Amino acid sequence: MRLYNSMTRTREEFKPIGDEVLMYVCGVTVYDRPHMGHALSSIVFDVLHRYMEYRGFKVRRVQNFTDVDDKIINRANEDGISSEEVADKNVDAFFEVMDALNVPRATVHPRATEDMPEIISMISTLIDMGAAYEVDGSVYFRVRSDPDYGKLSRRTVDEMLEGTRFETEESKEDPADFALWKASKEGEPAWHSPWGEGRPGWHIECSAMALKHLGKQIDIHGGGLDLIFPHHENELAQTETALGVEPFVQFWMHNGMVRKAGQEEMSKSLGNVVNVEDALEQNSADAIRLWALQSHYRSPSVLNENSIDQAESALRTLRIASKVESDSTGERIDPSSFRQQFIEAMDDDLNTPRGLGAIFDLAHAINRGNARGDDVIDARDLLVELTSVLGLTLEEPDKKVPEGGISEQEIERLLAERTEARSEKRWADADAVRDRLQEAGIAIADGPEGTTWSRL
Repeated sequence: MRLYNSMTRTREEFKPIGDEVLMYVCGVTVYDRPHMGHALSSIVFDVLHRYMEYRGFKVRRVQNFTDVDDKIINRANEDGISSEEVADKNVDAFFEVMDALNVPRATVHPRATEDMPEIISMISTLIDMGAAYEVDGSVYFRVRSDPDYGKLSRRTVDEMLEGTRFETEESKEDPADFALWKASKEGEPAWHSPWGEGRPGWHIECSAMALKHLGKQIDIHGGGLDLIFPHHENELAQTETALGVEPFVQFWMHNGMVRKAGQEEMSKSLGNVVNVEDALEQNSADAIRLWALQSHYRSPSVLNENSIDQAESALRTLRIASKVESDSTGERIDPSSFRQQFIEAMDDDLNTPRGLGAIFDLAHAINRGNARGDDVIDARDLLVELTSVLGLTLEEPDKKVPEGGISEQEIERLLAERTEARSEKRWADADAVRDRLQEAGIAIADGPEGTTWSRL
């Protein structure tokens, strides 16, 4: 199994440090409901977890919640409730939509407010080493104390200063230094520390929680591409400095961002986010998963009006194939080559588009074989096995056939007939099936993953 390492920018063979794969995934700042970018990242690392277990690894996955932050405080002030209430409400909302998307809980979901002793301890260690300093109740990390700072994003400190807005507190020794601890302000939540009342900076919480729940060195650190700088760069510097270990992380893995068609990346600051619960009202969880996995995890995922609908349509092929029943004594379909294709794809940096290609090829073989009276049970069982690795349930969406309409089962049977006719170059028969479907109000489209359909 080879994975792309953001540190080296190459694919490398994956071998865990110990007997268990230790994975840390940066979670959400819980000031609002989860959006499709959160869903994408959670699905990607859930599939990585599932596939590693499928390949025989034991996995311990930690995904945190940032539950103390300026955005949470601002939202609490806007809503007239406490920061804790804002965080609790949005943690519950996150779990609710992830349950709906079939994303199981991580091994541990730590919260910054619950691991404050570990955060304060790590800050104290950095001060004792001379890598951090306290000014007026706030503590900052000396960026230039780490000669390797910038190795993840591959930029020097001076280059970062030219292209980035840094915190401009006059008390800092250097504009590039970042906050480990922030002195409390009136009306903000605060915790007692050796430097007075305050709260942690954003980056230090992940370092402390990774150490507490996984140890000094971990195999995989995941998150969105937007976290490479400054979050992961700062987390890396402070952790390796405090612990005296290198590398802190074997593989840095970053998923691409969600883009709305014709726009830049999706973000709350741009006002173009799609909330997951809104998407789930219109589409099945499987369709959202399939949409996410149709793009390679390191590529942008484009979201437009039709993208998830198209995924919903494509799922019908898988659902029909997963439910075939056959006691035929006809020719048995050997599914082993499809399994091998799937494994080769997923072993190649979690290439889910290729993996899905193998699954859809298997589904088409099942549907064609079933139409011929072949023995497709082993192939059907493999289809269910492989789709479950991707977290697909293949449950039927809650939609009724229009009165006088044609059922999904009949549509798939006709499509299987058409596919077989086309493969045998019986073009007139294939056109006849297409015309019959159009008369029944069914539009079909041929694509790289096979034929999809939708009701007109």
